[in-house]
Amino acid sequence: MTSEHGSSATGWSRPGGADVLRDPWTVRPGDSAPEPVTTTSDDPWAVVGPTHGWRDGHSPSRTARRGGVYAQRDRRPRNRALLVTGTAIALVAGAIGAATGTYVANRVDDQSTGTVTVIGADPAVVAERPPDSVAGVAAAVVSSVVSVSAGPATGSGFVISSDGYVVTNNHVVTPAGQGPIELGFFDGSTETAEVVGRSPSYDLAVLRVDRDDLVPVVLGDSSDVVVGDPVIAIGSPLGLESTVTSGIVSALDRPVTAGGQGETSFINALQTDAAINPGNSGGPLVDAAGRVIGVNSAIATLGMGVNPGNIGLGFAIPIDQAQRTAEQIIATGEAVYPVMGVRLDESFDGPGARIDADVEDSPAVTPNGPAGEADLRPGDVVLEVDGRAIDSPEELIVVLRIQEPGDRVTLVVERDRELHEVRLTLGSAVG
Repeated sequence: MTSEHGSSATGWSRPGGADVLRDPWTVRPGDSAPEPVTTTSDDPWAVVGPTHGWRDGHSPSRTARRGGVYAQRDRRPRNRALLVTGTAIALVAGAIGAATGTYVANRVDDQSTGTVTVIGADPAVVAERPPDSVAGVAAAVVSSVVSVSAGPATGSGFVISSDGYVVTNNHVVTPAGQGPIELGFFDGSTETAEVVGRSPSYDLAVLRVDRDDLVPVVLGDSSDVVVGDPVIAIGSPLGLESTVTSGIVSALDRPVTAGGQGETSFINALQTDAAINPGNSGGPLVDAAGRVIGVNSAIATLGMGVNPGNIGLGFAIPIDQAQRTAEQIIATGEAVYPVMGVRLDESFDGPGARIDADVEDSPAVTPNGPAGEADLRPGDVVLEVDGRAIDSPEELIVVLRIQEPGDRVTLVVERDRELHEVRLTLGSAVG
């Protein structure tokens, strides 16, 4: 979702091209060799030989998606649409030096016998994890999650059929243009994928690889999700494949508007505090039974120019919507979404969403469209859709996108300071 600038191996550099931060366990030219550390038989706690630190030998992968989520002004207790806007982001990856260990023991020296007694020793037997634990769920799902490399962008995806279909975000694959898209699988293999189709409106894409031995995820039911349900996010944040984080569903029906490269997506999102970072985009959000309930797509940031690391606000496309869109793409190569047939006034600050004024050769209400047939007019303000309050133009679009073309909805509309109830049948558009 975001992009990053190159960094040093350790992730830190000094101004003016100075040396990168030293790994304290690396000998530089001109340094004297360290004295070897040895032990004798009467000191069982001494370190034998040199200790080596772990270093991160590469910079994290780049993603072309740029964005932060900003809340619109909220005049009422209802949620305003969250807007994802373009931002240049620099990400920094760090490495930890040598591993350390702590020993808790009761050491008793007996000068006459030379014995040492250690109390509380653990045989370090690894117990089997329950299938409904985070470890159990991760073990069951991680083999169905893939990393996606599309030109300058990287992200995640998940297998939905054994014969090679994979779901990811549209914004993950868009930067590739006509270039190759590579999928990395849990077993270490890689495959070049083709784009079956994509939906910028819902920020979804379906890919396919020429394999018939893949293990698909189990899809859940996002309509059954409630606030507080435990969830697990799996993906490749910052290029770190098979990363697992956990949390809860922290809100439902959060209207999120994501934009980039001339395309805008409208998401009626599941909100989660599970850690989601750039590169998680397109990966699955799963419930405690390992069923996919959402597609991780957006994260909130604190503002323009702020590093987009996790701050406990991530957003996922509900799997009910993602499944419907993926099935359309697989069947026809494209997806459709519902429309009212109006042009909205983007400058209107709510509450509600106002139909724009007519301009020359561009009517705000499409003739013979759904809104026109329902006698909606320029200047009308839509305050409710099927009982759900509307607080902004973006929120109206998000709420309509939950529906399907052909669905009939009831609107509460303000016109000349009077309220009217209007019923209309939604039309359709491709995208």
